Amino acid sequence: MLTLASDFGSPYPAAMKGVLRSRGVTDLVDVTHDLPQGDPRAAAFWLRFVLPEFPPGVHLVVVDPGVGTDRAAVCVRAGDHALVGPDNGCLLPPARALAAADDGDTDGGIEVFAVDDDDPRSSTFHGRDVFAPTAARVHEAGVDAIESLEGLSRTDEYDDYALPEAWVEAETAAGEVLVVDDFGNAITNVPGSFLDGRVGETIAVETAAGTREVPVVETFADVDKHDPLVTVGSHGFVECDANQGRGDEAFDLAPGRAVTLSFEEAIAATVPTA
Repeated sequence: MLTLASDFGSPYPAAMKGVLRSRGVTDLVDVTHDLPQGDPRAAAFWLRFVLPEFPPGVHLVVVDPGVGTDRAAVCVRAGDHALVGPDNGCLLPPARALAAADDGDTDGGIEVFAVDDDDPRSSTFHGRDVFAPTAARVHEAGVDAIESLEGLSRTDEYDDYALPEAWVEAETAAGEVLVVDDFGNAITNVPGSFLDGRVGETIAVETAAGTREVPVVETFADVDKHDPLVTVGSHGFVECDANQGRGDEAFDLAPGRAVTLSFEEAIAATVPTA
């Protein structure tokens, strides 16, 4: 199986599929072609969440704002999976997640191979000219045979990007928004474990726009329509949301913006003064 993910929208993915089909790849699966454009960090987050649900295979990823520059092309082997795409950080977080899903190994199970891309047809479409042909070759040879392929060589020089980690204590967590999904849910890098056992409590959410107190809930419908809330998303991170509304607008949040979550602040705000 070979999956495709990009920020291309349409019709560029069709050109990549043509290359793949012409090289004998028939088991194609579109993950999405609507990743946030030019944002390798967002691609890394979403693919870290999605790709471990797939059986072993090859994953072609193209979110490439540096296309045509000296950024490298790479193939990353993670257990029984291989990812092919630009060396800009979008591949390593999902590769680590795939390795962990295979055998619990988040580091040693990853091998990075440099891809020879000296002569692409175009300086602006390496998805078609470099990544798709490479993915087709890996698909044909098998993930275990990557080192036998001409033009691929092991390398220790690559963009070892990792998603930023939040600062977490018992009652307070400080992090940032990683992505905002199509529903307007502002997904932070605060691990969901921060809310363990706290459903039903009130939490203070501090952003550049100010602080507001909202409930911690199991799911959206636990509050009235359009009311703001905090919950743990299916990806395992804390979200700032609104029931049938946009959490990013309710909290004035966007990718990269800081957010602090505090049970202490919420408690202090409810204590009457003498």
